[in-house]
Amino acid sequence: MTQIQPVSLAPGLYIVATPLGNVRDITLRALDVLASAEAILCEDTRVSGKLTSRYQIPTRRIAYHEHNAEAMRPKILARLEKGEALALISDAGTPLISDPGMPLVRAAREAGYDVFTVPGASAPIAALSISGMATDRFTFAGFLPTKQGARRRALADLGSQSGTLALFESAKRVDALIDDIEAELGARDICVARELTKKFEELIFGTPETLRAIFAETPPRGELVVLIGAGVKAELGAADVDAMLEDALASMSRRDAVQAVAEMTGLKRKEIYARALSLGAPISGDLNKNNKKEPDDEPVP
Repeated sequence: MTQIQPVSLAPGLYIVATPLGNVRDITLRALDVLASAEAILCEDTRVSGKLTSRYQIPTRRIAYHEHNAEAMRPKILARLEKGEALALISDAGTPLISDPGMPLVRAAREAGYDVFTVPGASAPIAALSISGMATDRFTFAGFLPTKQGARRRALADLGSQSGTLALFESAKRVDALIDDIEAELGARDICVARELTKKFEELIFGTPETLRAIFAETPPRGELVVLIGAGVKAELGAADVDAMLEDALASMSRRDAVQAVAEMTGLKRKEIYARALSLGAPISGDLNKNNKKEPDDEPVP
């Protein structure tokens, strides 16, 4: 057992990262701060109690979550005004990553109080670090809207971002999310990370079609980190797609060319088909000598 010695803390708000699952991932500095603060602000006092009990930290825990945040902020600011040192933690990982801490930090800074970081575990970073997907550039979007229409609009907006997309999702909605990823972004590579740092830590890779088959047989549990590969869509411009189409159309029918380019780029077939129509050049296999439409001239579904 690590012996924790209380330390003298400067007044202010301390943003303290806690373990994702493995309790030994806590940092020594985090233990010092939690043991020395006047109070620990936490999402769920019962969940945080497991951590403080494990390290014999007697500091009082106070609930601060999305349901009481508006009422609690003035009380917290009043304690900071008295010169107290307060620690803010989330149930797991780094606070302010998809939790109600941001308004409190902003209010504390606007009121002139110091805010300190005590860094540590973060689920999106942990998942990216072991996924093998691009980490030189990524976009974290937290939880997307729960309603399909709003979720698809959010994905469409994110689709132009280069690099990896990182999302949070619950197991009960991951199937719907995968369907929407395919509908809006095409057949991108996806990594679903679950149980990070725990005994049954698992990364599941595949296209939307592959993941649907896996989850139909073994549904995932808990909250997940979903990583979406950039695909070619984020890197190609219209001119690049047109060039690929022209090459394909030189030896294929329109339908086959559209299918081939869609598979190469990850773009939706409807989008590729619209590009093919806009080219306006004669297309091998599409028209006979009498300019009659061939069967594959029908709109791509």
